[in-house]
Parts: sequence; C-alpha cells; structure tokens
Amino acid sequence: MRVVMVGTGYVGLVTGTCLAEVGHDVTCVDLSEQKIRLLKDGVCPIFEPGLENIIRRNVEHDRLQFTTDLAGPLAQAEMVFIAVGTPEGEDGSADLKYVKAVAESLGRLISKDMVVVVKSTVPVGTCDIVEEIIDRELDKRQAKHQVVVASNPEFLKEGDAIADFMKPDRVVVGLNDYTAETSFRDLYRPFILDDQGKLLLMDRRSSELTKYGANAMLATRISFMNEMALLCERLGANIDKVRLGIGADARIGRKFLYAGPGYGGSCFPKDVSALLKTSAANGVEMKVLNAVTEANERQKNLVFQKIAHHFRDLAGRRVAIWGLSFKPGTDDVRESPATVLIKRLLDAGAFVVGHDPQGQSNFAKEFGEHERLTYAESAYDALRGADALALVTEWSEYKRPNWDKVGQLMASRAVFDLRNQYESYDLISRGFHYECVGRPDSRSLPI
Repeated sequence: MRVVMVGTGYVGLVTGTCLAEVGHDVTCVDLSEQKIRLLKDGVCPIFEPGLENIIRRNVEHDRLQFTTDLAGPLAQAEMVFIAVGTPEGEDGSADLKYVKAVAESLGRLISKDMVVVVKSTVPVGTCDIVEEIIDRELDKRQAKHQVVVASNPEFLKEGDAIADFMKPDRVVVGLNDYTAETSFRDLYRPFILDDQGKLLLMDRRSSELTKYGANAMLATRISFMNEMALLCERLGANIDKVRLGIGADARIGRKFLYAGPGYGGSCFPKDVSALLKTSAANGVEMKVLNAVTEANERQKNLVFQKIAHHFRDLAGRRVAIWGLSFKPGTDDVRESPATVLIKRLLDAGAFVVGHDPQGQSNFAKEFGEHERLTYAESAYDALRGADALALVTEWSEYKRPNWDKVGQLMASRAVFDLRNQYESYDLISRGFHYECVGRPDSRSLPI
C-alpha cells in the first residue's frame, strides 16, 4: 500500500519505518527541513534501539522516503496518517493545533477518495473535528471525494517500540464508516498474520478513549505500588516480596508493579492530565485518577526528602545522579523524575552532577543552565567527590558497578537506590549508607 505519514516524531517515524519494513511504500512528511535532511542521510533524530538501521535499510530499498512536500506523495497515496504532536496545554488538556493544521492541509490537497488515520494521541471526539475540517475544506473547492476518517492509536513503549509494532498484542482501529475495514486489514496483515483477532475494530470514540484508558490504568498501577512501598517502609515489609505475591494472581499479572521514583515520559503524565480534563468538561469526577496524579507528585518529592533527611543540610553537598531520561532505552527526558529531584536539590543549595547514556543533551536543553549543575562524561566521573549517589533510571550500565571504585571516588558513601537495583547487605557491609524504596533497608519518612 502507498502510505503518507505526516509527522516524523517518535510515533510517526516508528510507524512509518515499520510499515516500510514489511513492504508498504511509505513517505514521511515533516515541516522541519533539517530533520528531513538527516533522515534522508539515514540519521535518526531520536534514540530508539534498532530504528536507525531499519530506516537506512528501507531508504536504500526505496520503500521509505522523506520530504517536506505533502501534495506530491498525497496524490498517490491510499492512506494518510496524522502523527503530529499533541502537547499538554496550560490547562492540562491536549493541544490540537497541529492536528487541526494537518486536517486543513489535507482538506485543501486531497484529490481522490482517501482514508485519513489519526495516529496521534487525541481526546475523545478529535476524529469528529478532523472530519469536519476536511469536509469544510473540500466543500470550499466543491470537491466530492469520499474521505473516511479513522482512529488508530499507538501502543508503543519507548525502548521497545520496534518489537511492539512488529509483534503487537493488539491493533485498535476506530471506524464509523466500515468501508475502510479492508484497507486496515491489508495494512496490518503482515503484523497479525497468525492471529487476525488482534485487530480490534470499534467506533472512533471508543478507540480514542482506549488509548487514554490504557495509559491511565498503567499509571494507576505505578502509583498504587508506590503507595504500597510507603506502607512497606512504615511497617517493615518488603515491596519486592509483596510485588511477587500480588503479581502471581493471574487476574493482576506481574507487569507495572515496580516501586520507584514515580512515572514520567511523554505519555502517562500528559494522557492522564488530558483524560482528567475531558472528564471534568463532561461533568464526571474521576476520583481514582485524581489520586493517581497526587500520589505520583508526592512520590517524586519523597525521593528528595530521603536525601534531605539523611544529610539534614544539603547546602554545599555534591550529589551524583545516575539516569536523566524517564526510563532506560530512550533519550526522552520529558517529565523525568530526575527533573523534580535535581530542581529540589539545587533549591536546597546542593551541587549536582548528572549522567545518562543517551538523554544527557536533551536533559540539558530541557532543564536549562544552572551554576551548580554539571554533567559527566561517564558514570564514574559523576562520582568524583560526591557525597551521595542517586540511581534514578535503571540503565544496564548502572546495574553492577564496581563498588570498591565507587567508594574510592565518593567523598561520603551514601547511595539512594530509587529503582531497588542493589543488594542492601552488600553495600552496607562495604560501609555505604544505603536507602531504597519500600524495602526493610529503607529509612521511613513521615507520610
């Protein structure tokens, strides 16, 4: 199939590249000339394991093209995807200005019957808006083309996006006009060849809400386990043991039951906020989801409180931060727990040295400059003269450090393991002060 992907951000680039990988003819369109030049040269502007190699392979085989021109490829396309950003607005709702702008362009340029697919994460009812805009633009030029607008939300985990797309657990498609069903079955057949039941067809509004509902449920599990971790610290229980006991129940499962410094990233905070905004606008109070947000904000600040409680006075102290991206396997630093921690540390007068295998430059741009914030070339360099080490993101290279070397580099042996990666008895026996999250070796704080 001939497909046009409007937007070469995370979702658009992964989707377009994976569609090309199975033989579809894909053209990705973006307004940024610099980004298009990089992509044409086979350089991926984002970090996603394996993505750059697949881009290069499909560019070489002429299945994947990049351009700033929408009109040319649109004239030959059978389907066009809207995969532009929907950033969080000042009031917490999703900002649809980019989606609306693409819809207007499509209405002005479409020259034949077309399936328009909204891939961006959008509030319920957005497909209706896109359809109205396109129809209005078509009417202006008295064009009679049949345009079917569909919802097709993404369910990609950063760091595992290629595998998620190539071997999906489900493909959700929202249609109010089922004449486009065959197009979607043709498009996704290579990905669901052995299980056609993975293609879940529903109405557009249900599809749009499915995306928000899924992320809200995952965020709920994270916040619930973080609250359980607080209770474990108070009672002397072990959150790791509790997690195994809870996860063994087949009705619950083991995933997303890890305690930590709170959730972040480009999806959970934004999508939970947008869903709360939608519910409020429609007169529905989502008490559970409001509590999820409150619990997450509290968890991010409790991380700082652990460090502040140990040192009493942080002024002049030097704190090394391992991990700036919101999760391992990505350079995405949006809503990273490290942001809150570092801001609180700097406000308390501490010196902070950050390190991250991939997200360092993005974090520096996002956070901005500060006279007491610097970055290290290596994880060990960040520890020189440090009074404390805080593990915020569980990258593989942080999992088995040389503790003898760590102890020699640090001025004060205080380790705050916010991902429960290390064994307490090992560090304590080496003379470290060790704290984690929700285990008996943590230090309890007032809730």
